Amino acid sequence: MKVFLTTALFSLPLFVISCSQPKMKADLIITNGIFLTLDDRMPKAEAIAVSDGKITGVGTSNEILSRFYSDKTLDIQKAFVLPGLTDGHGHIVELGASLNTLNLLGARSPEAVAAAVRTEAMKVQPGTWIKGRGWDQNLWTDKSFPDHHILDKVAPDNFVFLVRVDGHAVWVNKRVMDFAGIGRSTQSPAGGEIVRDRKGDPTGVFLDAAINLIASKIPPPSDAEVENAILRAVDTCARYGLTEVHDAGINQQTLNIYKKLAEEGKLKIRIYAMYNGSDSTLPQILKEGPIVSYNDYFTLRSVKVYMDGALGSRGAALVQSYSDDPGNYGFTEMSEKDLENLTIASLANGFQVCTHAIGDRANHIVLNAYEKAMRASDVHNARLRVEHAQVLLKEDIQRFGKLSIIPSMQPSHCTSDMYWAESRLGPERIKYAYAWQSLLNSGCVIIGGSDFPVESPDPRLGIYAAVTRKDLNGIPENFNDALRYFQLTPDAQKDSSYFNNGFFPMQKMTLNEAIKAFTIWPSYGAFQENEKGTISVGKFADLTIFEKDFRMLPVNEIYSDEILATFVGGKMVYVNPSLKEWRLR
Repeated sequence: MKVFLTTALFSLPLFVISCSQPKMKADLIITNGIFLTLDDRMPKAEAIAVSDGKITGVGTSNEILSRFYSDKTLDIQKAFVLPGLTDGHGHIVELGASLNTLNLLGARSPEAVAAAVRTEAMKVQPGTWIKGRGWDQNLWTDKSFPDHHILDKVAPDNFVFLVRVDGHAVWVNKRVMDFAGIGRSTQSPAGGEIVRDRKGDPTGVFLDAAINLIASKIPPPSDAEVENAILRAVDTCARYGLTEVHDAGINQQTLNIYKKLAEEGKLKIRIYAMYNGSDSTLPQILKEGPIVSYNDYFTLRSVKVYMDGALGSRGAALVQSYSDDPGNYGFTEMSEKDLENLTIASLANGFQVCTHAIGDRANHIVLNAYEKAMRASDVHNARLRVEHAQVLLKEDIQRFGKLSIIPSMQPSHCTSDMYWAESRLGPERIKYAYAWQSLLNSGCVIIGGSDFPVESPDPRLGIYAAVTRKDLNGIPENFNDALRYFQLTPDAQKDSSYFNNGFFPMQKMTLNEAIKAFTIWPSYGAFQENEKGTISVGKFADLTIFEKDFRMLPVNEIYSDEILATFVGGKMVYVNPSLKEWRLR
């Protein structure tokens, strides 16, 4: 009894003191939400407090309001809150530039492209450049590449430069080829191809490394043009709920402008940049070392290189030739030894390597080079990445997990490519393409992204594609859809199981996995898991707020769930125009 009374006497004043502790001042309090924190210690919450750009409290609304006060308190009325969404592979400058060029996405024929060029030619002065992006011959009745003649007719007095949807091919008119000095005697460079007609003359289509024969002759953009492109792009990304983008391949000019914008506080979202591995300034960049969290908004600690081209333009490097183009194996842009050496040098200077690899041969080379480089470097926790990892050898899938290699994949690529992918690869190789669930089962994580402007930067589309493996029209729902809409080899037409309720539905992600692919996993892939990726005390207050908890919605409504607001470092960088009361705060 005496022990009980003593304990009671001493515990009473302690209880009173704890209840009378003054509240802490916060810069912002958000209450009455449905927070999916992705933090196993507290997976659900209703409210948070934010100070100096970081989360200082997570809990129920009552708990947060009892511990904190603020001049800015936002009741979000049961809106759904995720850790800020990240696009793990995009191209910021290219997205910004695409907003000021011809948008050729969805053009159903070369004539439709030419009509857009003709309209533009009527607006601009003779001798100026007409640029566009988005054409895709796979959408046309005739699936073959176009030629320059149709462009010559509609814009004979202009330079026409049109980038394919994947960025791995360009289509130009004769005036551009003459300007660049390209003719029948011009040789295709290693890692690229000048497409030719039966007479051997260039058609006006250039693949991968051959693009530089043209691009190197185009005057580079000014600093002001690059800065404007970045600002337009980050505005667009914020509107789609993105709080960070992994920018896949920047040069010295873009690096300087990013640093300037970060210093001036003009970057609305965070940028994790990969330096272009083919740029002549790379040795100096490696020597200077990584730039980690420049003003909290810009990081450079990765190198981006290319092993092959794209599947849509048949530049992806395959072990066996293309099923719809016998004898064509695609091409590689660097050797295994070169990648091994570059990886060793990068790791020695504190840089991660992110290698573009789409075909199974390209991915096999990359895994070999990475394995040798890690062994030679004796570097642990290298977090080497393969960008895209679209088509894999069966035996290489397990190597990703065994070697702790991170595949950075874009779910929307699967649902864009599925109409013709099997015709490129045949019925066996396609089983190991876009193999998300198989890779997750190998023990690795997947970084989700879009590869914008190849695809839309809207992460809702990526999450939807990851969990359904269907397009926005719900195709394929069944085998009849595949027979009607897809280009299938005869052998593939015999097996219906691969097209019922999605394209190879056994490779779908769960919704929880898809959310992690756009939040915590890209944070890990950028060495930022201690700063972001979950809603946790001490991490950046980066948030994406949706109108509804899309976990409770039918899957076909995920991509239409309204984004209400985007917060980066506790600052509201986007608010839905319908929410006037939010903008006032």
